[in-house]
Amino acid sequence: MQPLRRLMDTIAPHFEEGGRFEKLYPAYEAIDTLLYSPDSVTRTASHVRDGLDLKRMMSIVIVALIPCVAVAIYNTGFQASLAVSAGAFPLEDWQSGLFAALGGRFDPESVLSCSLLGALYFVPTVLVCYAVGLGIEIVSASLRGHEVSEGFLVTGMLIPLTLPPTIPLWQVALGTAFGVIFGKEVFGGTGMNFLNPALVARAFLFFSYPADISGDAPWIAADFLAVDSFTGATLLSQAAANPEALSGASWSQAFVGWIPGSMGETSALACLIGAGILIVTQVGSWRSMAGVTLGTFLTAALLNWVGSETNPMFAVPFHWHLVLGGWALGTVYMATDPVSSSFTDGGRWLYGVGIGALTVLIRSVNPAYPEGMMLAILFMNMFAPLIDYFAVRRNIRRRLARSAA
Repeated sequence: MQPLRRLMDTIAPHFEEGGRFEKLYPAYEAIDTLLYSPDSVTRTASHVRDGLDLKRMMSIVIVALIPCVAVAIYNTGFQASLAVSAGAFPLEDWQSGLFAALGGRFDPESVLSCSLLGALYFVPTVLVCYAVGLGIEIVSASLRGHEVSEGFLVTGMLIPLTLPPTIPLWQVALGTAFGVIFGKEVFGGTGMNFLNPALVARAFLFFSYPADISGDAPWIAADFLAVDSFTGATLLSQAAANPEALSGASWSQAFVGWIPGSMGETSALACLIGAGILIVTQVGSWRSMAGVTLGTFLTAALLNWVGSETNPMFAVPFHWHLVLGGWALGTVYMATDPVSSSFTDGGRWLYGVGIGALTVLIRSVNPAYPEGMMLAILFMNMFAPLIDYFAVRRNIRRRLARSAA
């Protein structure tokens, strides 16, 4: 790494004050601090120092996302191979040509071929996300004279995981730009946003291009549920329309992630592994995750008890809600966002319970929109500051009461 360090030091004067590329210093600084620790750090006794800075925190989240990324790549290729076997051909011409050139074959039983095929969907989406998002962040930092934050490292990986594999890349670029600009930059950048930028991007794409992102007609194997009239809707959409859909599906298969859906949201098992990493490293709040789970359980149990003769979603049990749609991905990686979620311990419980309850309500009360995790998190993002305000006031009153006693 020494030659790279010397190269960065050699070109540094061109980007510093007075250099030819002075306005591009944020871009240079972002690359330099990504590769190496900053030269200037606090050393005086008046500062509390911690080995967990923003860069290391984002790196831990990226590590926690690796299981989801691995399942996303394999399962996308697996579903594509099943679609080809069923008579559909979901690849673009360039994907088909590159797949053939790399020696791939449409074999659902080949892990290597499925992973290669899935990478042809996932990797371009990630590259577009990072190119557009980092470009906007660098331009914004240059205009403001700020440093480029590492926050987009996670956002740029979460956005592709929330999207279906066949979404056009121009929509990925447009959604990423909207999420970064209107979900974060207009509020001042990383640490100032009150909404999760990845979910803002997905919400924009969902309401702007619902046919491409809602899963009404995605490519999947036609015999997934062994139903003759199966038209390609995701398992969650099928459950909203057909009360027998879940009885014909395997919960364990849905838990592991071998089902259709957005690329990174199908595997609750991968998200569970990521949750363990975030909790052990204390990067993600277990209280927020537990609150979402509790809210989901209580609301699902209530609707199961109430019942409905016309709405089959009322009968969906708690354990199925955990593996359908984006519940696991949202609970682990988005409900625990340290910027847009509650920061008090008591507030995190209430914040999480609200997300879980709203998710089940949106899924059940409005069968036309069976997925509710995205809207539930965005809705509770708006109330997180208010929740924390009352939590802090309550703590102050309790401490004053103890002092008086």
